[in-house]
Amino acid sequence: MAILRWGMVGGGEGAFIGDVHRMAARLDGGYQLVAGCFSSSPEKTNLSAKALGVEVDRAYSDFNTMAEVESQREDGIQVVSIVTPNFLHYDNVKAFLDRRIAVICEKPLTVSLLQAQELQTLAKKQNTFLAVTYNYVENPMVKVARELVKKGELGELLMVDAYYLQDWLALDIESTGQKQAAWRTDPAKTGRAGCLGDIGIHAYNLLSYLIGYSASRVNASLTSFVAGRRVDDHADIQLGYKDNILQGRILASQVMTGHENDLGFRLTGRKATLEWRQETPNELWFKPLGAPAQRMTRNGAGYPESLNAVCYVPAGHPEGYLEAFANVYQNIRMALLEKELSYYPNIDQAVKDMEFVEACLQSNDQGH
Repeated sequence: MAILRWGMVGGGEGAFIGDVHRMAARLDGGYQLVAGCFSSSPEKTNLSAKALGVEVDRAYSDFNTMAEVESQREDGIQVVSIVTPNFLHYDNVKAFLDRRIAVICEKPLTVSLLQAQELQTLAKKQNTFLAVTYNYVENPMVKVARELVKKGELGELLMVDAYYLQDWLALDIESTGQKQAAWRTDPAKTGRAGCLGDIGIHAYNLLSYLIGYSASRVNASLTSFVAGRRVDDHADIQLGYKDNILQGRILASQVMTGHENDLGFRLTGRKATLEWRQETPNELWFKPLGAPAQRMTRNGAGYPESLNAVCYVPAGHPEGYLEAFANVYQNIRMALLEKELSYYPNIDQAVKDMEFVEACLQSNDQGH
């Protein structure tokens, strides 16, 4: 297996999403972390580099220096992961694209549609790979659902619904100094979209992946249920599609009491309905009209052989979040080695997702 020389911006010790990316890369087995700017603090970067086995001369005090130096080294990084807060993504990504270093970026790509479009233009100009880590589409049973839709097993689609429900921001924990809450509820760091940009965009991306195209119109109601919170913590969005028959809905909330990380979808056609939940990711329910519901399982009876490559262990051994994230890294690695820039979700899909966010903000502002 060819091993990619890999760098990281952000994600120092104790950072949740940085650890997730590193675990995913280790599961794939095709990346070696050789450089990083792990924190805005040089001291913390050096401590993280030591803990992660990165040589001291490749622990950088700022990301611009890292991009410049690594682009000049014969053994420089081939790809970098950006795992910083949203407001830093644009500058981070641009620094590496400018030097033709492939980029893996956390979602959302940027805090505004304009920034996303500028990075899209730059990536194409430089002919450089840029992917965004929407990991949930890499669950094996999500891929089964997509194949069933493509084969017409649901018949004409009538309704597509996705939800992403959490309760971790049901209280004003940002005022207590909780780090993750503090930046996610600060519009200067997360952008205008709070819950919408953090988890609503995941639900929308998931629906777009499943049916193969984006909504043509939205009607969004964004709410802040916690007093004084400056970004939305709850989003209720109606989706319309170009054929005027298919209707959709997204419900995203970070104040939904009793829900931990409850992402799911329901796709309804004239012949059948499909249902899936991320908290029970190894099963997909197929519910045909006038016949008993069927429970389909990962690697179980009837599982498509063509999808065996996205499974890590035999049927009955649970897989979930980390394995799906590892599939992201596996697919990116293969795309880079084969010099294939159309990996999903690439920059074009990331811009479509930001168009959705912008449309929701405008709809809410106009009271539609």
